[in-house]
Amino acid sequence: MSYVIPAPVQASVPVLGSADRFPVHRIYCVGRNYAEHAKEMGFTGREPPFFFMKPADAVLPVNAGETGSMPYPSLTKDLHHEIELVVAIGKGGRNIAAADARQHIWGYAVGLDMTRRDLQGEMKKQGRPWCIGKGFDAGAPIGPITPAAQAGDVEHAAIWLQVNGADRQRSTVDQLIWNIAETIEHLSAAWELQPGDLIFTGTPEGVGAVVRGDVLEGGIDGLGRLRVALV
Repeated sequence: MSYVIPAPVQASVPVLGSADRFPVHRIYCVGRNYAEHAKEMGFTGREPPFFFMKPADAVLPVNAGETGSMPYPSLTKDLHHEIELVVAIGKGGRNIAAADARQHIWGYAVGLDMTRRDLQGEMKKQGRPWCIGKGFDAGAPIGPITPAAQAGDVEHAAIWLQVNGADRQRSTVDQLIWNIAETIEHLSAAWELQPGDLIFTGTPEGVGAVVRGDVLEGGIDGLGRLRVALV
């Protein structure tokens, strides 16, 4: 097959301990999925889960032990960090029951859902979609994917983020309002999941602004660390 313009490069993420890479199909994100973060955003309670998306090529892959460089995005003066557990789907499906969800997981990674908060907030005020606040270039930094069998007890792991060495976010994955299996169940009722899909599962409390020159370092027990410098 030939194309009338050059085909885009397949977005992909490194795999821990392997030269092979994980191809990215879609990026789904869960909003307000930690109770304390929901509160800091002005919401309470266990509301039904809701989702938004980032383009597949928004991933900014960072190899183990390296520091990724993220360009400070255009148009914003209020860029926020959100550390998240990322679930990598290896087996697709529709209407996946929570009890069967683990069969569809290939692995896990540490990710950052970077957010142009001022642009997101303005769109919310106007009742407009806020893709501009979430779906920008390099807006999804991500570390290597750890295969599920090597990831340990992810569902109870500590999750944390530091900016320039100072704590910003610190919690545990078991504080998710909708756990991993429940999230996959809800998500697969709305979209048919495909191999290569990434699910950013939500962020704990403590989100805040970062500026050029800041170094963000976060981690999840069993999955290593993600280190990104804003340039």
